[in-house]
Amino acid sequence: MTRYDQPYMPGGFQVMPPAIKAIIIANVIAFLFQNSPFGPLLTTFGALWPVGAQNGGGYAFHLWQPVTYLFLHGSFAHIFFNMFALWMFGAEIENYWGTKNFVTYYFICGVGAALINLLATIGNLYPTIGASGAIFGILLAFGMMFPDRYIYLYFLLPIKTKYFVAGYAVIEFISGLGNRTMGSGSDVAHFAHLGGMIIGFIYITVRRNEWSINQMFRKFSFPKKPKGPELWQGGRKDDDVSEAEIDRILDKISSRGYESLTDDEKRKLLKAGKR
Repeated sequence: MTRYDQPYMPGGFQVMPPAIKAIIIANVIAFLFQNSPFGPLLTTFGALWPVGAQNGGGYAFHLWQPVTYLFLHGSFAHIFFNMFALWMFGAEIENYWGTKNFVTYYFICGVGAALINLLATIGNLYPTIGASGAIFGILLAFGMMFPDRYIYLYFLLPIKTKYFVAGYAVIEFISGLGNRTMGSGSDVAHFAHLGGMIIGFIYITVRRNEWSINQMFRKFSFPKKPKGPELWQGGRKDDDVSEAEIDRILDKISSRGYESLTDDEKRKLLKAGKR
């Protein structure tokens, strides 16, 4: 398994790695369809509709929407800046992690952002679209991997990545508290952005520590008491055979023969032979 803090790059650094290239192409194709006669159909079935949203137009939440909403965008500026950020922050990450790990992380952040956004928009009538939740997860990963690298804010002001990411998270949290629903004074899904960061942080923390689900459950579980006799796994404490006991058994074999041994004595002799 590729570690999340060491370089992968089997074929050298790629300016446009395969996963990012495929994601950008898929988003551009979806955007072109959105601006065709099929656009309303994509929004109806592909956008992330809040749970319980029934406004008379047939719009409703479906199980596939936490994935499909990632490929829909509201305007050229929306898709351009999302795809630019994906390439700018994601290219180095994919080169480090490898394509498979990067794709897994991207969709975990995107779907996780969708689930958190659904909780924040229950009862709302407006859908969420865009890859921003996954992009914010990528931004978080970049900040965790390269915390002291400088980013030039507005191409002018240098700021370390860790402060840039932390500041963005605070802004999204405050903005989300000020407006928790889409389309009511704001067209930005702040909780989806914040959700992508939260899910990304949890995922990277788990992978860096190489935890498994079983290990995490064991940390919070009580030790189980043994049921019945303990099975053989190197011997029981009360089953050790002393040298004196072995000598006694050997003397018995010498005087009476092997057939005179009891089953317990035969077992002890066999165990001593293995030892």
